[in-house]
Amino acid sequence: MDPFVSVDWLKQHRAEVVLVDIRWYLDGRPGRPAYEAGHIPGAVFVDLDQVLSAPHDNDALGRHPLPSPERFASGLGALGIGDHDTVVAYDDAGGVIAARLVWMLRATGHEAALLDGGLGAWPSEDLHIDSPRPRPQTAFTATPWPQERLATIDEVAGTNAVLIDARDRGRFAGGPDPVDPRSGHIPGAKNVPTREHLDSGGRIASPEALLETFAAAGIVPGTQVISYCGSGVTACHNLLALERAGLGPARLFPGSWSQWSRDPERPVETS
Repeated sequence: MDPFVSVDWLKQHRAEVVLVDIRWYLDGRPGRPAYEAGHIPGAVFVDLDQVLSAPHDNDALGRHPLPSPERFASGLGALGIGDHDTVVAYDDAGGVIAARLVWMLRATGHEAALLDGGLGAWPSEDLHIDSPRPRPQTAFTATPWPQERLATIDEVAGTNAVLIDARDRGRFAGGPDPVDPRSGHIPGAKNVPTREHLDSGGRIASPEALLETFAAAGIVPGTQVISYCGSGVTACHNLLALERAGLGPARLFPGSWSQWSRDPERPVETS
């Protein structure tokens, strides 16, 4: 399954997929009120912090460490998402948040894709308010995270792979960082801002355009790639873009900058 599907595709296959709304905001606003104020009909809301991240008392492993397979499976099953469901996810940010769930599902062998253009691509007059009737709870089998799709902080420090940073250019270069203790980037990383893959309507670039973007970062077929961002969320959008360009699969550094920047022994570059 392609990692991005159009609104037309969704309308044709609506009865065959589970539609998921994943809105989350860096400034701390909760996503559920936005979902209840207007979402694509039938979509269920998935809480990034509760279902797609592990609970933690501090951010030493990053602000959004991967959840245990059991926590992930329990959260999806409680929402009525089962082993054999095909999931289409969206947000209101061109998919850069919803990509976390899509990557997690695809990495563990499930069918999942982003809705290209996200919420903005759906007719505004056809949005529903409040919450739809809950889907019946079902079974979702806990599957270990495939280690060949992940990179630890020590592996990142010693890697020969191309390391790409999905954050915007200002944060990468050392500008103000509202959420992490140090500014800058991991030494040697290439800045590939994932939001720059999107047009003004939030739709993903063509495979050919993505190939050019990644080639400028030194990525060609066969290149080993590790993707990171602030906390392992938008980095997943770059991983899906790599797949769309025929350059995947690549690896995710889940702790990302939020883990690296909290370790005073780790060097930082600015540019």
